[in-house]
Amino acid sequence: MTDQELLDFHIEPDDPDAKPVKIDDTTLRDGEQTAGVVFANEEKLHIAKLLDQLGVEQIEAGIAAMGGDELKTLKNIVKLDLRTSVLGWNCAVIDDIKKSIDCGVDAVAISIAVSDIHIQTKLRKDRQWVLDRIKTSVDYAKSRNVYVSVNAEDGSRADFDFLVEFGLNAKEVGADRLRFCDTIGVLDPFKTYHVIQHLVKECQGLEIEMHTHNDFGMATANAMAGIKAGAKWVNATVNGLGERAGNAALEEIIMALKYIGDVDLGYQTKMLRELSEYVAQASGRQIPVWKAIVGTNVFAHESGIHADGVLKNPKTYEAFSPEEVGLQRQLVLGKHSGSASIVAKYSEYGIDLSQEEAQDVLVEVRRMAVRLKRTLFDKELVYIYNDYRAKAEEKEA
Repeated sequence: MTDQELLDFHIEPDDPDAKPVKIDDTTLRDGEQTAGVVFANEEKLHIAKLLDQLGVEQIEAGIAAMGGDELKTLKNIVKLDLRTSVLGWNCAVIDDIKKSIDCGVDAVAISIAVSDIHIQTKLRKDRQWVLDRIKTSVDYAKSRNVYVSVNAEDGSRADFDFLVEFGLNAKEVGADRLRFCDTIGVLDPFKTYHVIQHLVKECQGLEIEMHTHNDFGMATANAMAGIKAGAKWVNATVNGLGERAGNAALEEIIMALKYIGDVDLGYQTKMLRELSEYVAQASGRQIPVWKAIVGTNVFAHESGIHADGVLKNPKTYEAFSPEEVGLQRQLVLGKHSGSASIVAKYSEYGIDLSQEEAQDVLVEVRRMAVRLKRTLFDKELVYIYNDYRAKAEEKEA
């Protein structure tokens, strides 16, 4: 990749009539595998409906082999008759795959480890066993006429030649795509780009999917690098839920594709905050105010220079409008505010301040903010103005 190609991160579709990238959301599977997270059955159904309304192409809805509520809910998601594809996750075990297909899903993921450390220490098997198992599993699934994703667990630590052999073996018996899993999040975007670029070349005819974890804070960046290198699918979760440090965040992927990759996939992005809030409530994991894309601070401006710039032209400090993701712009007043923010904020209360008045009020705003160690509430700002006016009237008297 040249320096210019690195700067011009645009994704060119192979077919102008087809989406260059598709999303397989795994909030209901990998997202729920977050330590301590359990979605109620009705919550899983509602999340599936929201994801469908958002417009994702596929939902990884659960693991039928778990039985019980998981099996029942997977069947109920299928019964919703969503526009999106519903995929069931499985180990490379025929009976597990059968249970998923019997639920009525139109796609299955078949997952097996491909790194030597997993094959030898976890599975206690060898590479040939893995190849034999994936071929048998895919062959069975394709005989039942479903879409098949083969998941190369710990693919980022696998021997590359074996990873290619794994993908080609799966392709030989009809697999539709290969999910490349950075299972413990050890890649960086540069290595990811080169690995996926070569994987796409070596496994022609088999679409590649990115599944990245955030252990080093690079899940979204790695997913984007893989897409730039030719991956056609990306696995993501709402709010970046997932095991350990989580997965690539759905909302980040969608907006990064749109504004960095210059690819608008037609998703209903105004739903993103609503979706994030619902999943946060259901998972018991609050959305940090500084969370990329959907955090309230993304469009909250305190610094005087920043606020003044946004008041003149929002694009000076906002990559996209808050309404596009279901949020609103906020001017907050505190220690770092400037007079332009003071004038704009008080105008929201129907109070028109002159520049001289704004400077006087600003002194009091900064003083109170330092004393309270935070930005100020609307009621406090009104108190400051009332006190200021009372003192001014006393002087006039």
